[in-house]
Amino acid sequence: YSRHTLQSYLADLAELSQFLKKQVGVQNFEPAKIDTLLLRHYASSLFGRYQAASIVRKISSIRVFFRFLVKQGILEKSPAESLSLPKVPKKLPHFLIQDEAKALVEVAPEGRDRAILEILYGAGLRVSELSGLNIENLNLEEEWLKVRGKGNKERIVPIGKKAGQALKFYLLGRKSGPVFLSQGGGRLTVRSIQRIVKSWSLKAGLKKRTTPHSLRHSFATHLLEEGADLRGIQDLLGHSSLSTTQRYTQVSLQHLMEVYDKSHPRA
Repeated sequence: YSRHTLQSYLADLAELSQFLKKQVGVQNFEPAKIDTLLLRHYASSLFGRYQAASIVRKISSIRVFFRFLVKQGILEKSPAESLSLPKVPKKLPHFLIQDEAKALVEVAPEGRDRAILEILYGAGLRVSELSGLNIENLNLEEEWLKVRGKGNKERIVPIGKKAGQALKFYLLGRKSGPVFLSQGGGRLTVRSIQRIVKSWSLKAGLKKRTTPHSLRHSFATHLLEEGADLRGIQDLLGHSSLSTTQRYTQVSLQHLMEVYDKSHPRA
């Protein structure tokens, strides 16, 4: 698991512990004394306080924890397996149209932030992948980079001339270490990258809420609009399932319908 995932698991378990202490009177978090009824009581308390996606994650964290205890021989059976998960409404990915993406990338001057925007839009990386990039992962002559994505899987992603040029300008001959550095010289965090994207989107005059992930969605949607093969997009994004990538066909169709409705005299 990534550090971010582990931190989320720990936070979810801490919340469960606090609930058991305050609401049920369980002072010590002893897994052997926690049964399905207690967990259902906790799960029901989440409704009304959190959105469905957050509830799913919290219950999933508990399931993972108890499965681990069973695997380690600490428990014979997990009390969390029968917990039901709420249905999460499927949201279509949020993306920028091509002119908006161009405006966002080009509003930043040459340097670190320009390189970040070029890579997010030009390579479709997840923000955690961007943060984790090392200079050793780059091949700027052949214009590709190597990333380690979900499930610790490596993939090669082309970056194109503009992103390559932005990286060369920013790196200024650095040969090793993290690609993107903070002002203090450490690796740039996911949160910092999110703030950078938000800041430049405001400066570009974008009215849409823009995140690193919406640039990833824009990357995929624009490839599809220009005729790219769905399997190829799947490989570029690092999706393990084609069904995940197929969401972009819905986005592209929705966008085409909006263009038609606005532009065609018979719409």
